[in-house]
Amino acid sequence: MSSCYEKMQFEMELHGYSKQTQKHYLNHIRLLKRHWGKSPDLIQPDEIKQYLHYRIKKGISYSNVNISCNAFKIMFNSVLNCNFSDEVIVRPKRLKKLPYVLSKEEILSILDHISSLKHRTILLTIYSSGLRISEVLNLSVSDIDSVNMLIRVRGGKGGKDRFTILGRDNLLILRRYWSAYKPEGFLFPGKCPGKPLAARNIQQVFKDAKDKAGIVKPVSVHSLRHSLGHANIDTTCIYLHLSTKRLCSVISPLDADNHA
Repeated sequence: MSSCYEKMQFEMELHGYSKQTQKHYLNHIRLLKRHWGKSPDLIQPDEIKQYLHYRIKKGISYSNVNISCNAFKIMFNSVLNCNFSDEVIVRPKRLKKLPYVLSKEEILSILDHISSLKHRTILLTIYSSGLRISEVLNLSVSDIDSVNMLIRVRGGKGGKDRFTILGRDNLLILRRYWSAYKPEGFLFPGKCPGKPLAARNIQQVFKDAKDKAGIVKPVSVHSLRHSLGHANIDTTCIYLHLSTKRLCSVISPLDADNHA
């Protein structure tokens, strides 16, 4: 690894970036290097603009291009001290599109086509608690707080810990699952010891079940979060330095019918 890459990794570690974020950012610098065939310290401002334009025209998603911009800011401004402005590292304007959502009936129809109790429990927890797939798969058994009806999420987006709601129906299926599998450590362990289940497995299970249910909307596992029955998904989670009273008053969409 060249010195500029080592310095970039140092900067990211210094600022507390997660290992996954470090990996993504370094990969975006390597893509830029591969595109121009030269090391970052030789790349000119106009070449950065041309590269970003190339990726946008190619149809690369906003979030992916935005990650490139974040990586470039660290490499060119923090490491190479180029002090490139936003006129050089140009972020595309984000197009606001409403996400596709699923009704509760559609979600239950999808779940009806999943035979595995483990897979069904994972997807129900994502829907009921408004979690990301990576957050659910990295849960430990001890993160389920049935006394306060909360789920503790460790190292979520931005590396922050937080609590989110644990619905009554969700708790029932989690107890069923635990009785059947008796997991230790990771709540949803994979085949490799000490590792959680791979996200791609759940994504494929969801897609297969969606197709069997006859649902043609272009939705994914992540759509379960958008389908959460709250006006703002932020009302379902609270960071650890805040009181949990407000969170405990939030009703999971799985339990909503019981409170009608």
